[in-house]
Amino acid sequence: MWKKKSKSDKAFDLALIFISLLIMIVIAYPLYFVIIASFSQPEAVLNGKLRFLPIGFNLESYQMVLQEKKVWIGYKNTLIYTVLGTIINLTLTTLGAYSLSRKDMPARTLLTFVISFTMLFGGGMIPVYMVVKNLKLTDSIWAMVIPNAIATYNLLVMKNYFQSSIPDELQEAAAIDGCDHFRTLIKVVLPLSTPIIAVIVLFYAVGHWNAFFNAVLYLRDQDLFPLQIILRDILLQNSLEAVGGDLTGMYEKVMRGETMKYALIIVASLPVILIYPFVQKYFVQGIMVGAIKG
Repeated sequence: MWKKKSKSDKAFDLALIFISLLIMIVIAYPLYFVIIASFSQPEAVLNGKLRFLPIGFNLESYQMVLQEKKVWIGYKNTLIYTVLGTIINLTLTTLGAYSLSRKDMPARTLLTFVISFTMLFGGGMIPVYMVVKNLKLTDSIWAMVIPNAIATYNLLVMKNYFQSSIPDELQEAAAIDGCDHFRTLIKVVLPLSTPIIAVIVLFYAVGHWNAFFNAVLYLRDQDLFPLQIILRDILLQNSLEAVGGDLTGMYEKVMRGETMKYALIIVASLPVILIYPFVQKYFVQGIMVGAIKG
């Protein structure tokens, strides 16, 4: 194929490859730098000597992070919030999207407009906090999974996917065979919706894993803190200890905090990085079909 191409096509392909490699390097290098910095001596990082390989390879920063009991508590809480929250999100979003995608749904256009309107105007932070507080959800697991149970954007993307990718004839055939709407959703629609389900799960799971602001608003019990709050507290604790110590101790704590900062980033990001390759093949297909068509 390469030999059959004209010179202009070859030049275009080479330029495209070069630009793609350049973009990949620009995007990937910051993550790579964080990785090698977490394994390097803090002096080398602070002095700007780090480029492409770790300097003074050591695992001390990871040992300090993993020895913190609060990190494991945060991991446990974040896993609970992510799994439980994603299940709730996916269930409610799927039910809402399927209902709005049905042509025989009464007032479907009006309901879609009302739901879409919430993307432009919201109640605000204080009213939402008052609702959560009056429902007695503060300082509980539910404060982390109920307030954001449905994301409007995800709902509309899934609705558009159902409308554009699931033929009406299949749903009509299911109705003729005696299926109600719920069985049609379970038996016909969902088996054909793997790409969009993978995308929606990824969106919601990453959102829960990185959840920070809701925890600051609604949680006071440290045993319920998610991982992101725990990591922030560890960094702040090291910073305060460094400021309050003598010059020698301050220097050591600054050095320790510098390496811990990068190790904490890796520890917090590793699960998402490991999961993403398994859903990446569905990502482009699901998001493009769901967002453009419909």
